[in-house]
Amino acid sequence: MKKKQSAGIVAAFSSALFLGLAPVFGKLAINQGFSPFAVVALRTGFAATILLLVMLLFYREYLYIFPVGLIGCVLAGAINGVGSLFYYLALQRLDASLGQLLYSLYPFFVALWLVLDKQPPSQLTIFRISLATIAVLLLTNVPSRPMDTVGVIMMVVAALLYAMHLPINQRVLFEVPAPTVALYTLLSMSAVVIPAYLIFDRTWPAGNTPWAPIIGLTSVTMFSRVALFLGVKKIGGMQTALLGLAELLIAIFFSNLWLGESLSLLQWLGVFGLGVSLTLVMYEKPIQPVTTGKAGWLSWIRPPTLPKDTFGPYE
Repeated sequence: MKKKQSAGIVAAFSSALFLGLAPVFGKLAINQGFSPFAVVALRTGFAATILLLVMLLFYREYLYIFPVGLIGCVLAGAINGVGSLFYYLALQRLDASLGQLLYSLYPFFVALWLVLDKQPPSQLTIFRISLATIAVLLLTNVPSRPMDTVGVIMMVVAALLYAMHLPINQRVLFEVPAPTVALYTLLSMSAVVIPAYLIFDRTWPAGNTPWAPIIGLTSVTMFSRVALFLGVKKIGGMQTALLGLAELLIAIFFSNLWLGESLSLLQWLGVFGLGVSLTLVMYEKPIQPVTTGKAGWLSWIRPPTLPKDTFGPYE
């Protein structure tokens, strides 16, 4: 069990390192001429294609998935695909560092979706959500710079949808390897974002536009997905979300280094409050599974051979 937990921590932290670079590469791509729709379509489509080719050539055993698990991956991918569109549309309007700070609220939305799965929040969770709300107000209310309300709302919606797909995929991960879940989730995301680009955008950057940010974004997308789902499989969605706090540090550091962005003193106070709120999750007590009454909203995602109480708490 300890070895499994250690592997999960390493995987979740690795995913956070990769995901921390995503807003930086995404912002660079947008600044250099790619539209948000093109960024989402290219990075998701390339990542899904590369992962599919690798599995077809070297790891065909990972292509198998039970039918209900496939439906779960399709649902999670579609939800996260829509969330990705909101994310990069928001990133066009916000600094990469601020955008990632707002996006880091997703652990609290994970808690919200777990409530709907018959796992109510503790008093500590309610306190942490309140603290995070105050932190967000500090992060977004800077007198010297007008707040882009539309961009903030878009980023919060992206975090909400990203959080929704984690519990769905965690149900699938009880019986399916992480690379398999990553593949079918990415393919489902591609089925959403590529048509969205073709319908709503279709713009293409000039011929001399650098593709390095797109290549970097594709790489971190592919590796972060496999590492993310491996972490969720080993230690659960909530603990993986906690380790995702490292995304903030990576995003802020490289945003300052490559994009010349910086935070005000008031925003750093918001960063501190958000960090405290996220870190307090380690003091949360494990949530016990519900064995009576109505089943949670994700109870249908279960291999037919497993008993009902196989699925315990997400911690």
